[in-house]
Amino acid sequence: DIQRSVALLKQACLDSGFFYVLDHGISQEFMDEVFAESKKFFELPNSEKMKLLRNEKNRGYTPMLDEILDPENQVNGDHKEGYYIGVEVPADDPQSNRPFYGPNQWPSEEILPKWREVMEQYHREALRVAKSVARIIALALNLDEDFFDRPEMLGDSIATLRLLHYEGGQKTGQVSNPSKGVYGAGAHSDYGLITLLATDDVVGLQICKDRNAQPQVWEYVAPVKGGFIVNLGDMLERWSNSIFRSTLHRVVLDGQERYSIAFFVEPSHDCVVECLPTCKSETNPPK
Repeated sequence: DIQRSVALLKQACLDSGFFYVLDHGISQEFMDEVFAESKKFFELPNSEKMKLLRNEKNRGYTPMLDEILDPENQVNGDHKEGYYIGVEVPADDPQSNRPFYGPNQWPSEEILPKWREVMEQYHREALRVAKSVARIIALALNLDEDFFDRPEMLGDSIATLRLLHYEGGQKTGQVSNPSKGVYGAGAHSDYGLITLLATDDVVGLQICKDRNAQPQVWEYVAPVKGGFIVNLGDMLERWSNSIFRSTLHRVVLDGQERYSIAFFVEPSHDCVVECLPTCKSETNPPK
């Protein structure tokens, strides 16, 4: 029932900019395989992972503490390691000169034989889901259903897959402590259009619906087996003239190891982002 989906999604986007997506067509077996392959990479010796260190194209491995998402409140970097996989464009293609396009870095097939194949398939499947979600968002904003399908939008999108591993257990058992500035991932809002997050069953994600509240109130977002947690980014908040919300979120850990997979979706480089026609009026001019 598309109208029911639109109504539910619209309420979530006005309220928190976070919602669950179920029955998206990616099988549980395949999701399990993607998580298993991700785990295989992060279990490699550090020397192997460092061979694939993130390059100038923002592809490859990011070590523990490498990123600081909330420098004002964090004492050191995020207690997570990650791996970036973007839109695959050969190095000799003129497109590869543009940001976010280019060849990916891949682990050697001798060490991880199926890894590239699985991740490329997941990139395709997640993009299909993101485009379906974008159609419902378009309807919720009173736009044509195919508004985001056009070539300059998601028809030729910038989509980045990010595998994430939060250390836990006997290694460091890093327990987050917000009062001391220690986080799995510091507080931030995503800056793009939408993000699709798949997680294991370890709780860790928190959202803050009102970033200006003193003190801020943080709520846990429970994982949902087989589903995506989807959130809106700053770009869509601006595009919708602040009608839809891009919400502050962070990862707080209790010492358990945690795996998640984020998929960041943006329109193409040629997209002009300006206040949507359905999101402005005489009483609500473009901000």
